[in-house]
Amino acid sequence: MSDSGGETGGLAEGTLVSHLLELRDRLMKAGLAVAICFIPCAYYMKDLFSFVAQPLVHKLPAGATLIATSVVAPFTVPFKLALVAAVGIAIPVVLYQAWAFVAPGLYRHEKKLAIPLLISSVLLFYIGAAFAYFLVFPVMLSFFVATTPAGVQMMTDMGSYLDFVMILLLAFGVAFEVPVATVLLVWTGFVRISTLTKNRGFVLLGIFIIAAFLTPPDAVSQSFMAVPMYFLYEIGIVMAKLLLKDKLAARAKEDEAERGAGV
Repeated sequence: MSDSGGETGGLAEGTLVSHLLELRDRLMKAGLAVAICFIPCAYYMKDLFSFVAQPLVHKLPAGATLIATSVVAPFTVPFKLALVAAVGIAIPVVLYQAWAFVAPGLYRHEKKLAIPLLISSVLLFYIGAAFAYFLVFPVMLSFFVATTPAGVQMMTDMGSYLDFVMILLLAFGVAFEVPVATVLLVWTGFVRISTLTKNRGFVLLGIFIIAAFLTPPDAVSQSFMAVPMYFLYEIGIVMAKLLLKDKLAARAKEDEAERGAGV
């Protein structure tokens, strides 16, 4: 009896150690990917910051520029941007390592669903960030510059501007994950398709409220986030119907059987 218990405990301990070793390897590979991406980003960090600053610099009045209110800011701010950019570029590798770690514990049908969700989540995040930079920033910054009171010279600190940009890029990137979130909610059974379709009005109101918190306090920025979010919500419903067709059909049969038993 004691030998059997010791053997079982040894197997469990060996399994735990193997999982920890694999986790360490996955984390090291993810960290290596970030480090590799960081090298070129750090080398071109000044050019990278100039690229990020373009939407504001092009809208500033003649003679106005970004300023540095700290002695070390001209170095630390571009360095911070280079690090964030490296993480953003390496995200596909990082997510792949996370996927490779958890995939052995998933069923075959779960793997088939998880792969397109993983790929689409990465693409949607990049699309959301690009949408914010190329479409939202020019309009939003034009509005802020145009509303500067007379007698006030707009002199934005480069560190504050970078924080502002990163927050909005992250907000739009996450906002564009709505289709993935919708599919996951339906997949887990937390929400039904019928509930999502019947409560469109409440969802639209909630999206505008969320956009008001995530964007600067102006209607233009709020609309630029809320309208695509609602459009992506509708796409999420369509994706859920297509990807979860078999699962939804099985749930419908279960509900019909329960109603029949109740009668």
